[in-house]
Amino acid sequence: MDPVSVGALPAGVCLAVSPLSWANDVLPELGADITLETCLTDAAETGYEGVELGRKFPRVAATLGPLLAARGLALASGWHSGQLAERGVGEEVAAVAAHADLLRALGSTVMVYGEVAMMAPGAPLDVPMSARRVMPAGDVAAYAARLTEFARRLREGWELGLAYHHHLMMVAETFEEVSAIFDSAGPEVGLLLDTGHAEAAGFDYARLIDRFGDRIVHIHLKDMRAPVMAEVRARDRSFNDGVRGGMFTVPGDGAIDFAPLARFVRASGYRGWLVVEAEQDPAIAPPRPAVARARAHILDTFAAAGTA
Repeated sequence: MDPVSVGALPAGVCLAVSPLSWANDVLPELGADITLETCLTDAAETGYEGVELGRKFPRVAATLGPLLAARGLALASGWHSGQLAERGVGEEVAAVAAHADLLRALGSTVMVYGEVAMMAPGAPLDVPMSARRVMPAGDVAAYAARLTEFARRLREGWELGLAYHHHLMMVAETFEEVSAIFDSAGPEVGLLLDTGHAEAAGFDYARLIDRFGDRIVHIHLKDMRAPVMAEVRARDRSFNDGVRGGMFTVPGDGAIDFAPLARFVRASGYRGWLVVEAEQDPAIAPPRPAVARARAHILDTFAAAGTA
């Protein structure tokens, strides 16, 4: 890495890494033999400032806090599997309470919201990609209203912002679906920009920056291997098949150009976390060198954006 890359991020922008490079949250066989201690130590020693939650993390602040603090890591955020597409705000608030308590106790300021209602029964990420359920257009406004109220109560109860994660196989996959929700939702609902999920859904992530840049409160930096994604779509494979096959990777290893993202962060005054993330098999892509390369690539990209 060129020395100019060190300190390339604007003030108030921090770089975290997702534990998905070490252990997959949905496919327990991926990373089953890798300990949480290895994940956290690798993250800290490769220069990251924080991590998001993963399936091997203890969910007790008094236990997790010292593990992070010993390595100088912050808790950037954590995923909540929301079901507001099918249930009320009060029920959702009750379901999120323990998770929100943990995030708040450990200093997080945003919570990742992923909509898991309306997914195929059983193993929804094992069905063909074409089998994704789509929310009827007439239901979007009421759904967005529930999201808005939930976000308001999340802020009032825990001082956490809601970062809505557009995601393959979920309610908001396409650009049109994301737009419909955010056109109806109030400003309380923030957007999590995921570069990889945008490209894998068939649209340039920069369209979300152009359309909803002022709503972006959290950013996932994921790359995509275009040939693998094309094969997944052509053969109508499942999401999990795609993950096993390596459709996602760390920044710098795939087809995505992160320069527009760097220019947006610099120009917009965005303040918050950038989270390097890759859902792939750690036996095929050893995590420590992969995330080290990704960090260097992102810092180099930001350094170049600063001199352009």
